[in-house]
Amino acid sequence: MSFFRKKRLFILLIGLIVLVAMIGFSLRDREDLTTAEQFIKDTVGWTQSIVHTPVDYVTTIFENVNDIKHTYSENQLLREKIAEYKSLFYDVQKLREENSELRETLKKTKSVRSYNPIQASVISRSPEQWMEKVTINKGKQDGIRGNMAVITSEGMVGRIETPSEFTSSVKLLSGFDQFSRISATIARKEGNDIFGMIEGYDNKTGNLIFKIIEESDKDLKEGELVHSSGMGGVFPSGLPIGKVQEVKPDQYGLTRTAFVKPVANMYDINNVIVVERHSGNDNATSGKGE
Repeated sequence: MSFFRKKRLFILLIGLIVLVAMIGFSLRDREDLTTAEQFIKDTVGWTQSIVHTPVDYVTTIFENVNDIKHTYSENQLLREKIAEYKSLFYDVQKLREENSELRETLKKTKSVRSYNPIQASVISRSPEQWMEKVTINKGKQDGIRGNMAVITSEGMVGRIETPSEFTSSVKLLSGFDQFSRISATIARKEGNDIFGMIEGYDNKTGNLIFKIIEESDKDLKEGELVHSSGMGGVFPSGLPIGKVQEVKPDQYGLTRTAFVKPVANMYDINNVIVVERHSGNDNATSGKGE
């Protein structure tokens, strides 16, 4: 048993020596490899290539899927940011418009100080009566009374129709009919002013109907400004109403009718001024007009 044990140890020792020698031999700087080394190296390289190709393919697929997920997430984030910027842009534009409108309204308020202006905002507008009525946030508690003139920074838009305690209904000029009248005039530098009555609204042309009540021997010109005359005793004088677009004589040639385009935008009304006349002569006319 001792002999065989020594023999096994001897063989193991010889094997280790041979292995170390081979390792040392393989680590030497050589230009040519042995046939066995070339075979082993080629076999290992070929095996690595076979294994690496599908692994690299699968890895690339997962990387592409991951990139697609990241791209989709980034795209969604960018879309949200763009939507936020658009919303912010629209908000800024709206604020600029409202700021400009409020500035113009404030200027108009200062210009009609002698008429005791009451500032108000439109709070509702019926789709069925979009061009006829609006509701404002001021009422009797704020000094609003029936038939008071309502204007914007551009000009007159209507009159108070029904005031309640905290809100009021405004009848727009585009909703006026023959029972809602405004005494109006076209001022001339020469003093030959033209007087008449706003007696309704022509839906087809979008113009107010200005009936001239005096002889038609004066030449009316397109573009002349029509404003309130104040003769009715309710509305203050000098409120811009519209500009002359066309003039037509009646069938007898005695009077003429002018079609007047309102200076104020009836479609887009947000801030208004209710004008109270100091004269207090509100009973001089009927409840539906001046």
